[in-house]
Amino acid sequence: MRMNVPAEPGPAGLRPLSARSVVLSLLLGVHPPELPVKDLVRLVEPFGVGGSTLRAALSRMVAAGDLRRTDAVYRLSDRLLARQRRQDDAVHPRTRAWDGDWEMVVITATGRGPAERADLRARLTALRLAELREGVWLRPANLDRPLPAGLRRVALTYTARPDEPARELAARLWPLDGWADTARSLLARATGAGRPADRLTAYAAAVRHLLTDPVLPSVLLPPDWPGEDLRTAYAGYRSELAAALGAREREY
Repeated sequence: MRMNVPAEPGPAGLRPLSARSVVLSLLLGVHPPELPVKDLVRLVEPFGVGGSTLRAALSRMVAAGDLRRTDAVYRLSDRLLARQRRQDDAVHPRTRAWDGDWEMVVITATGRGPAERADLRARLTALRLAELREGVWLRPANLDRPLPAGLRRVALTYTARPDEPARELAARLWPLDGWADTARSLLARATGAGRPADRLTAYAAAVRHLLTDPVLPSVLLPPDWPGEDLRTAYAGYRSELAAALGAREREY
């Protein structure tokens, strides 16, 4: 069986954010995801990004397709709008009462190349499914979302009730203790950071970590699961950034 290891590295490996990362973190956290360059200049300054560095980064991001520019306003591209939707869902996951059923996806397509297989794995992981063995993915059916219709072209989907006790199966599919340890460490770093740049770095790592939260029913989680605490802290930080933007708009 394959262990589904979260992609987020340990907090000790946090690195300062680049100008591109600062811009993306800000735009991913506001709705609608667009800001005039004059606001970006003011917002990135506390994070150690100067005006000339910002403008160079914006030019590269437009050329790379990360951003779209209309006059002096920068907006996330369609590709990154999809990332924002995933991020929003990670902060406010839609769940339903769990009755013991599991979603199961069995891959039936053959003859796919490495890139296609990697893309499918990424899509299934983003749906918070875990791989039990090669080609068999599952999770508790507690998420309030349909599986994408396009998935039926490459897989069969089922509702199942595995014979293995649910808590033991969940513990095999996801490294829950490791995820919780990283979440607590990120929360401590984020809430204890003094400099704006350090807080942004920690919260950027926190929201990436939330993307790997399996969002399991509470009965399947270890005691004192920190997922909700991390979501609440990040949502509060995002509200702070939105309030700061609103205050700057009122000043000018």
